[in-house]
Amino acid sequence: MPLPLYLLALAVFAMGTSEFMLAGLLPDLAADLGVPVGTAGGLTSAFAVGMALGAPLMAVLVRNRSGRGSLLGFVLAFAAAHAVGAVTASFPVLLVTRVVAALADAGFLALALTTVAALVPADRKGRALAVLLAGTTVATVAGVPGGAVLGALFGWRAAFWAVALLCLPAAAGIAKYLPSPATSSDGTATAELRSEFAELRRPGLLRAMLLAALVNAATFGGFTFLAPVVTGRAGLGELWVPVALVLFGAGSFAGVSVAGRLADRRPGLVLAVGGPLLLVGWPALAVVSDAPGALLPLVFLLGALSFAVGGTLITRVLYEAVGAPTLAGAYATAALNLGATAGPLLAAAALGTAAGDLGPFFAGGLLVATALPIAAIRPRVG
Repeated sequence: MPLPLYLLALAVFAMGTSEFMLAGLLPDLAADLGVPVGTAGGLTSAFAVGMALGAPLMAVLVRNRSGRGSLLGFVLAFAAAHAVGAVTASFPVLLVTRVVAALADAGFLALALTTVAALVPADRKGRALAVLLAGTTVATVAGVPGGAVLGALFGWRAAFWAVALLCLPAAAGIAKYLPSPATSSDGTATAELRSEFAELRRPGLLRAMLLAALVNAATFGGFTFLAPVVTGRAGLGELWVPVALVLFGAGSFAGVSVAGRLADRRPGLVLAVGGPLLLVGWPALAVVSDAPGALLPLVFLLGALSFAVGGTLITRVLYEAVGAPTLAGAYATAALNLGATAGPLLAAAALGTAAGDLGPFFAGGLLVATALPIAAIRPRVG
């Protein structure tokens, strides 16, 4: 894999750390800024919505500009938003910085996905995407716990400064090593914008995006509400929460790494094996939630399955959107973040059911159950 791909993954690591680390910083942040914890939680929703809506918008705005210049601009904007957030004493200002950061993250990821596809041969998109997504999975393993430790020792602002500083080596590497014009040799990057949006009428693309959104909704819904089960049903102490999150992140890294080698040539195998296991796995997590010896290994396994299947589906979006070279990454990013936005909302609604704090895991099973019949459909071509 080419060096620029790993530099893009470093930036994705910094951005993924920022996206997930707020879960461990909200109480301290809310107390410092004088707002309820529930209000502070709106920072997470604002980021997710900004990601989902910002991907196509940012991709359209930069479609005729240098890939290297645009990627560099997005990374620097992301770093600047965190620097402002680290010094502000105003919650509304912090909320604005999260929206700005989300737009920069969405634009970067959308363009990075398209750039990755251009950096490698056509039959290696899945492996390249696995390297890029590894930045996110490593963030859940190292970045998020690291942010929590910084927050505990030095306050939540230190975590924001750390994210801003993480962006700088990635920005320097992108400026030096990434090829400038991200255009394809056959000239497809100059396709009319209208024809790229017309790709959204293709059943294969819509199907891939819907499947990616459903599976990632199950993933983010379960991940978001894992901590209360660890400290509640499982009866473990607070220190076991980062352990569970690290296990999920380690599993996700393993899953996306293994599936990345299969996503190009044998995506059907990943989906055929991983899909049914996810269908069983999420409800099983609820069933064994009071047995830590079974709960923690299953958390690792679900992290692996979720990112193996979810990463493969994101790769399928890129393949299906071959007629939209500029917006393919935006479509993949939008699908991913629609799931990341809807999943926690559906999981939160499930908390009000008879299942209580186990509701999010049963909701995850239902989301996967919805996806499997759709995955079995073979859209007619032509």
